[in-house]
Amino acid sequence: MFSKRLFTAYILLLTAAIAAMLVLIYFKPMPSTPRDYPEISREGILRIVTEYDQAGYRISGDRIEGFQYALSREIARRSGLQTLIYPEMSLEKSFYGLETDQYDIIARNIPVTSELKERYLFLEPVMLNRQVLVQRVATGARPLRNQLDLANRTLHVPKNSPVILRLDNLRREIGDTIFVVEDPLYSSEQLCIMVARGDIDFAVCDRRIAQLSQERFPELDIDTNISFTQLQSWAVRREALALADSLNRWMQEIRDEGIFDEAVRQYYSLN
Repeated sequence: MFSKRLFTAYILLLTAAIAAMLVLIYFKPMPSTPRDYPEISREGILRIVTEYDQAGYRISGDRIEGFQYALSREIARRSGLQTLIYPEMSLEKSFYGLETDQYDIIARNIPVTSELKERYLFLEPVMLNRQVLVQRVATGARPLRNQLDLANRTLHVPKNSPVILRLDNLRREIGDTIFVVEDPLYSSEQLCIMVARGDIDFAVCDRRIAQLSQERFPELDIDTNISFTQLQSWAVRREALALADSLNRWMQEIRDEGIFDEAVRQYYSLN
């Protein structure tokens, strides 16, 4: 009796296993469609990630302000979509969120490099900028002006910053070692503050952020260029062609109406 029951249970389990295999073979789940403008429009929600900093996106009293916020608000008005904005300090995490459909747009001034263009789709350039060395002005000491003087120096940048590629090339150009520390926690703006306070000696960031930091901390020197002038822009997924086309059209409208230039003056011009 026991053996018969055991045999019956075995047959049932075998039948269930075969049925499960058939389901997997004939009813494979379809791969998810990359999220582009039609999918975003059906949901009615556009998800934007940006960096929380002095110029791009900040909370001032009971208001939200900033260059990226002003542009995002105009995009929301033109698209008619509900726009959710997520602050994220890490560019690496922003790219990961873009790849996993957590975000639809990275709204920050990203240097457009050939390596990044292979992985992401960039909008028409938002800014022209360059990377500079941020250092303290010490009494009786001369700031570094020649890139050859960066040999054996330690430069701090945010983790996975696009400027790392430029620093790799600079190492080869000067034929010497430049130590690069990728900070996993702090943004360019925060690294500038650390230089001003003497926590670190050197950081590299884009000139616009460096200028705003120097306005707050006059002891900073930002006059040594690390890169040539670069195009900077927002990024979307490579598959999001329709979204990129719509964003470029809305951005052109924002420029034509003078809203873009006003946002630049308001958030990037020095007092």
